[in-house]
Amino acid sequence: MKRPNLPDEYQRAFNEVLSRVQQQLQGSAPNVFPVRVYIAGGAALHLLTGQRVTEDIEATFSKKVLFSDEIEVSYRDPDGRARLMYLDRNYNDTLGLLHEDAYADSWPIEIPDIDKNLIEVRVLAPVDLAVSKLARFTDQDREDIELLARKGLIEAASVRERAEQALQVYIGDTALVRTFIDIACRLIDALRPTVRHPK
Repeated sequence: MKRPNLPDEYQRAFNEVLSRVQQQLQGSAPNVFPVRVYIAGGAALHLLTGQRVTEDIEATFSKKVLFSDEIEVSYRDPDGRARLMYLDRNYNDTLGLLHEDAYADSWPIEIPDIDKNLIEVRVLAPVDLAVSKLARFTDQDREDIELLARKGLIEAASVRERAEQALQVYIGDTALVRTFIDIACRLIDALRPTVRHPK
């Protein structure tokens, strides 16, 4: 996947976080590689759209990993303000809505100076990123889904199908989430660009 143009300092910091992940994994037994890193949350949205800078990188790994140190990088935003980007070690993908095939269907992305023999970096596909935001459906989640829709990256029918399939393996009261699915799909239909076919 070709990434959208990112702000230089943000891109540098993002790349450096992943580089430090790679450094900490080096020295492991050769048979564990490559380790897949699946990017979710705001970082995934930024990689897909080039918008919404986030400070934390929510990610899961294809293998169980141990990090001896916090992985964080300081940088400055375009206004010169000091920022900190870090790998969110508390991220837990079992507490939200996610299709069981989300990782298998994720998209590979190219990261400079990352050895794909060691780490394969992937980002959630737009439909799965949208689904992951339906369990809480905060104002920020709604805005993220709207952005994906405006960019033409998601369709209401696909999001509904994927979300309803994901709900089949979840335990708990799903009524509210089904309401969120309905609201999100109406938003997507209203915002997704219309494709005009030539006459």
